[in-house]
Amino acid sequence: MADFKQMEIWFVTGSQHLYGPKTLQQVDEDSSKIVDGLNASGKIPVPVIFKPVVKTPDEILDICVQASADKNCIGIITWMHTFSPAKMWIGGLKALSKPYMHLHTQFNRDLPWSDIDMDYMNLHQSAHGGREYGFINARMRKNRKVVVGHWADPKVQDQVAMWCRTATGWADSQALRVARFGDNMREVAVTEGDKVEAQIKFGWQISAFGVGDLVAYIEQVTDAEVNELYKEYEAQYEVAENCKPGREFHENVRVQARYEIALKRFMKDGNFKAFTTNFENLTGLSQLPGLASQRLMEAGYGFGAEGDWKQAALLRIVKTMSAGMKGGSSFMEDYTYHMDSANEAVLGAHMLEICPTIAAKKPRLEVQPLGIGGKDAPARLIFESATGDALNVTMIDMGNRFRLIANTLEVIEPLGKMPKLPVASAFWKPAPNLADGAAAWIYAGGTHHSVFTLALTPDFIETFAEYADVEYVIIDKNTKVPELKKELKWNEVYYLLAKGI
Repeated sequence: MADFKQMEIWFVTGSQHLYGPKTLQQVDEDSSKIVDGLNASGKIPVPVIFKPVVKTPDEILDICVQASADKNCIGIITWMHTFSPAKMWIGGLKALSKPYMHLHTQFNRDLPWSDIDMDYMNLHQSAHGGREYGFINARMRKNRKVVVGHWADPKVQDQVAMWCRTATGWADSQALRVARFGDNMREVAVTEGDKVEAQIKFGWQISAFGVGDLVAYIEQVTDAEVNELYKEYEAQYEVAENCKPGREFHENVRVQARYEIALKRFMKDGNFKAFTTNFENLTGLSQLPGLASQRLMEAGYGFGAEGDWKQAALLRIVKTMSAGMKGGSSFMEDYTYHMDSANEAVLGAHMLEICPTIAAKKPRLEVQPLGIGGKDAPARLIFESATGDALNVTMIDMGNRFRLIANTLEVIEPLGKMPKLPVASAFWKPAPNLADGAAAWIYAGGTHHSVFTLALTPDFIETFAEYADVEYVIIDKNTKVPELKKELKWNEVYYLLAKGI
């Protein structure tokens, strides 16, 4: 997982020399107290760093250049305590390459009714100072997050924390390396995409490797290392009797342990944070990496099956943004439907590779036939997902742009027992309902692969899309299919024309 301790958010306050040294000293002190309050809230995942008030175009440009060049700075929060003439910000905003938020707040929550005078008015000018700043951002067509409210309000702090978490995902994205073992599943469309454009837009470096490159690592794994890892399996999971030492499928489990150790070493040596496999490209492997892929996801790596590098990278980013939050995230696939008109829902699963961070209970470790691919039966973790509000997110390549699609879900208990289902699963009701949710997803071009998360809300995905300046489509309780179809057509026009603005 990304190291939050190495990340910083800078707090930059705008003012001007017009108000004199006494007022500017007060602006500095107030800003410092806000920073202390945000850090003390316990909500912000990375340190917020106070920076002295900026008062001139040169000071603004200087701090923006510093933020852009600083490897630890992942974004800045800007606040207009007083009136800060917005032409001063043009050079700095043009130079700034990091995400930024406009926090539209003021230091005092309440007006001092009996004591208010012009000194107070000159000091507390966020109401119109923020509008001046807002105009220049709009004029420059800048994507930024605007958060409005008093800085000590827990709801405002939650919004600030959400933005900071999304900034961690964006920072992780900039150096994200994805290892593809084999190619995409043959004849499948949605797992393809423009890797060059993905690196331009998101920073992803997507590299292909032959399965033989992984086999070379597997051959270096010792029996002693496999033995130690198997003990970990025994401690963490309910291991089936026929998978234990001396039993029928124990060696199948040991094969996955070798894969896991080798994959982790390969990823560490190449600084990869996400990977893909493909059951059609397994030359040199006796099994499809199942348990091994699940365990790497559990450790924070992104994963995509059948060569789906877009979802692999997206899962890694979602895991980074949600680190330390309640609820897990996993690679997922819409697999089959329950179409009872009184209780319609989706059973999500995959052949093997569902992350155990979403499990409701202790997973079972079993060996079951794969059914396709012509390889040995692989070990896998079997469980049902925890319930609650969730989100499916997918990324598609539209040819002239990337599109991020999100659908809110209600994950529920399965309506019956599934003793013969040999894979992990999640059972959910998509918003606004199955018919309209599925239709909207299909109209938008949503893939059968997605990133499933019990931790994040749509705000995270929308903000990430704004950072990258890519299209965002939300399907939720308010979605009407006719209106969504119009939105998709309007978006086509927008993204065509926006290239010329």
